[in-house]
Amino acid sequence: MTSLRILPLALALACGPAFADIVIGQSAPLTGGNAELGNDIRNGALAYFKKVNDAGGIGGVKIKLVTLDDKNDTKASAANTEKLLKDENAVALFGYASSTLSIPAMPAVAEAKVPFFAPFTGADTIRKQNEFVYTIRATYADEIEKIVNFWGSLGNTRITVLHYDDPVGKQNFDTVAEGLKKFGKAPVSVSIKRNAPVSDANIKAVVDSDPNVLVVTTLYAPAAELIKKLKAGGKQYMTTSLSFAGASQLAKALGSDANGVSVSITVPTPGRQSVPVVKECNDAWNASGQKEAMSVTALESCIAAKVLVEGMKRSGGPVTRASLHKSLSALGRYDTGGYVVDFKPNFRHGGSYVSMALLRPNGEVKD
Repeated sequence: MTSLRILPLALALACGPAFADIVIGQSAPLTGGNAELGNDIRNGALAYFKKVNDAGGIGGVKIKLVTLDDKNDTKASAANTEKLLKDENAVALFGYASSTLSIPAMPAVAEAKVPFFAPFTGADTIRKQNEFVYTIRATYADEIEKIVNFWGSLGNTRITVLHYDDPVGKQNFDTVAEGLKKFGKAPVSVSIKRNAPVSDANIKAVVDSDPNVLVVTTLYAPAAELIKKLKAGGKQYMTTSLSFAGASQLAKALGSDANGVSVSITVPTPGRQSVPVVKECNDAWNASGQKEAMSVTALESCIAAKVLVEGMKRSGGPVTRASLHKSLSALGRYDTGGYVVDFKPNFRHGGSYVSMALLRPNGEVKD
């Protein structure tokens, strides 16, 4: 009789791991100065994973996104990565909010041989790390080329660049300089430190450079601070930001000062619901209970989550780090519904979409 009672328990224990959630790990700034961006990345992915889970998951197994707050701090990002891999046994890491937060994770990623998917960055530094890094967005070089050619073709070649005083920021400045060579011009550099306010000296440097275009390559908080201070001082320049700032976040931070500001974007705007994947993600966003309109950042994260799910579906059995890495590497050209990624053999950086959009005082991003 005792053995009969033990048998169901033994079977449950034996079968339990097969029905465990598919854990996707994420380190992102959920609090602090870049919290809005981090939360949008998380919530965009959560919306799509909920859609998949509500339809039965992956072969009956649910996807679980575990997000740990790194407060935009690199040491926390590294520590979170270790926890996600060792304590949560994540089969993939997803949506880290910048190259600066991604780089500390790379030693653990290489050691664990875990896919590191869709970091929110177009920096070359992250693309050159190891074979487990997958990106779905265009590079900053692609964006900068679009920006410089747009303004240069209109004769606006006196360009000042606001950038971080670090390797990625300096690379962005150098890329602008390279693009301006075809117009016989050179940009002016104004550098700031990460997680530091825009100083009066920074404002003076911009004004003294007398630009007809200001190109911003920082996050939304210093970008908004700079633009607001310039306008308060009676200085208004045509301004274009890289997508890294977060188009929707920058629009919201600027408010009425958004007039005259444009951004490069690496996915369509959420308002373009004639694009199937945009409508699909908007529907998933609304079904997940979100009250605010979907941001460009959340849309990018939703699309990235869809690509990751496609890799899970093609893994050919239980989703593991190894099976997911193999299926993603073999994904090839995948049309999500108006947004195409194309992973080639030994090349895991599939995005190329770049467009320009205007910011509106009501927080809307219009392309």
